[in-house]
Amino acid sequence: MSYIHFDKTQLINLNYSLDREIIRTNRSGAYTSTTIIGCNTRKYHGLLVVPQPQIDSQNHVFLSTVHETVIQHGASFNLGISKYPGNYSPRGHKYLEDFDSEPIPKLTYRVGGVVLQKELILDSNRDRVMIRYTLLEAHSPTKIRIQPFLAFRGYHNLIKENDQINKSFEKAPNGVKFKLYPKYDPLFMQLSKKGEFVSLPDWYHNIEYIQERERGYEYQEDLFAPGFFEFNIERGESVIFSAGLTEADPKTRQNAFQKEISRRIPRNNFENCLRNSAGQFIRRRDGDTRIIAGYPWFGWWGRDTFLAAPGLTLTSGDTETFLEIMDSMSKDLKGPLFPNIGSGDFTNMTSIDAPLWFFWSLQQYILYTGDTKTIKDRYLSKLRGIIDGYMHGTDFNIHMQPDGLIWGGRPDLALTWMDAITPDGPVTPRIGCPVEIQALWYNALCFFNELTQEEEFATLAAKVRNSFERAFWSWEYEYLADVVNGEEKDWSIRPNMLFATSLPYKMLSEEKNDIILEMVKSKLLTTRGLRSLSPDDPGYKGYYFGNQISRDHAYHNGTAWTWLLGHFADGYLSLHGKASKNFFQKIIKGFDGVMTQFGVGTVAEIYDGDPPHRPKGSVSQAWSVAELLRMMDLVKRI
Repeated sequence: MSYIHFDKTQLINLNYSLDREIIRTNRSGAYTSTTIIGCNTRKYHGLLVVPQPQIDSQNHVFLSTVHETVIQHGASFNLGISKYPGNYSPRGHKYLEDFDSEPIPKLTYRVGGVVLQKELILDSNRDRVMIRYTLLEAHSPTKIRIQPFLAFRGYHNLIKENDQINKSFEKAPNGVKFKLYPKYDPLFMQLSKKGEFVSLPDWYHNIEYIQERERGYEYQEDLFAPGFFEFNIERGESVIFSAGLTEADPKTRQNAFQKEISRRIPRNNFENCLRNSAGQFIRRRDGDTRIIAGYPWFGWWGRDTFLAAPGLTLTSGDTETFLEIMDSMSKDLKGPLFPNIGSGDFTNMTSIDAPLWFFWSLQQYILYTGDTKTIKDRYLSKLRGIIDGYMHGTDFNIHMQPDGLIWGGRPDLALTWMDAITPDGPVTPRIGCPVEIQALWYNALCFFNELTQEEEFATLAAKVRNSFERAFWSWEYEYLADVVNGEEKDWSIRPNMLFATSLPYKMLSEEKNDIILEMVKSKLLTTRGLRSLSPDDPGYKGYYFGNQISRDHAYHNGTAWTWLLGHFADGYLSLHGKASKNFFQKIIKGFDGVMTQFGVGTVAEIYDGDPPHRPKGSVSQAWSVAELLRMMDLVKRI
């Protein structure tokens, strides 16, 4: 049995199988995502979801799903499944025997004497999904019918039956070409062998996405089914159905499928699953290399990029990709600020910490390679510009106070990583001097002095260190304030104080770092990450659920975040060394079980703060995977 496997009992239990999703991406930004039984539960699910830059900066769902039918002796058995009001139809999951994920998603169906295997893979460098059907057993002549369901819409939206759709098609080798709306690229749907496409255009109404309903969003849509493909298949034969934005050569599909399989990292253990997942966040398109912050709905974020890049690339020795990512991000630097979200014409610059995490990310490169020269040659002027901008002031009231500390914020904005905003404004506005910003600022100044040997930055860093300790430390509370704004101090116990202990350059004594880490360990540490607020706080919310506003209020008020474990390990290991190795090995081992939960073979964005710490948010998050890999590497290096 493979590392990730589900049997018939699990697959036919919808309460079990619909909570487990697969996500696969390629290197050009396309992805395929659905549940392990092929029933879409989110508007973000789809077998082919790709960028359409000529329309907007979003991904778009082209091929939502396919329903297969096995035909023998004139009898039809539909293997598909979709949710409609009050029922699932068809109920093809009842024929499922097995799900395997080694090395690619593989479903096995049994219909009487017919055993059919279905495998799914994306072309690494093209916007194309390929599905291979192999008839393992059959005692009579067998036909397969494939009915595609098309959406052609942005992945944040839903589509309804409309008159603007273009139902006509053109023939392509062993298939057809559809372009439902003028602005979209065409979709080529083709078989690897000769078959018949029967045009039977129809709309299927009120298909439901149960995850969207639970999240308080619109959850019903209409999908367009243009017809179906039908072909004979012999026992032992494999036939490939491909759907892509460019025409494929049917003769090369079998070899192309095998070639793609050979490129995959085995998913035969926990670490390999993480490494496989790590590669899926890297997107190369139009000359840029970016990190997608999470799937299925995130794009690229500045903060997440700098936090995730070392774990996703450097831990596997991929320094070239790391530098490509830094170069791509550097194009979007405006003054001293990096985009919080997006790039180019689609940017939001509201991040006070992203520019300072840029320093940390480059420090990790030097730590792994010893190559300081490359960093100085490529990025020194950008680092200087960031420091100058913070010293002299920039957008969103971000500026250095006379005491050397960094102040920022506006009542309508959330500039730190705790950035949830409701119609009433930021949930955790943190206006003033947030604790982690001061730790990052001090680290940046010290690192820049290390690179340049310019004494003024060492002098300023010393000033920041003295001001920080006076403003943030309390012997009464024995921890650091979360935010200081003049005489006002927020003493909420949050993980943000952790960064004063974890960054390469630290402002506090080992004694105080130890006190902070023990506080974090006792109040915030869970088996899935660090809580964003202590359970002792009246504002603590242990469960992340409900509509957008309800979830936003829990997001940074108790929800546990996996990515914080990497920095907890940084601080703790620097103090305790080998004595803490078993402690962190146990934490890492505890994640073994998540590989068959929620996002299969990957790690979720967040977890409930209260036991049993159920996975929530996006099913696969870049900095969750990255920081687990980096933490594993830290432990190995002891």
